[in-house]
Amino acid sequence: MNILRSSVLFVLAAVAEIGGAWLVWQAVREGKPWWWAGLGIAALGAYGFVATLQPDAHFGRILAAYGGVFVAGSLAWGVLIDRFTPDRWDLAGAAICLAGVAVIMFAPRAG
Repeated sequence: MNILRSSVLFVLAAVAEIGGAWLVWQAVREGKPWWWAGLGIAALGAYGFVATLQPDAHFGRILAAYGGVFVAGSLAWGVLIDRFTPDRWDLAGAAICLAGVAVIMFAPRAG
């Protein structure tokens, strides 16, 4: 159950952080209204709270693992929202990052 919970929380965190950053980007670089940046800032704040809901108590471990989720999630966001086409190296890099997430979060540990 912890694997499912962690996975869902990582996806929620990625949507909040990547979506928030995208909204700020749209306001600053693409000329969208400035209130888009405000929504982005709120989403980035929500990301910080979602991360605290992870079952593991170690901040460094959670953030390190989330880094891999962020890499893969950013590419997925690009595909779904910006119509970006990743190449095989993007996909290989994302797979390596997600493998790292699995090792960091779910490897059996003593104690």
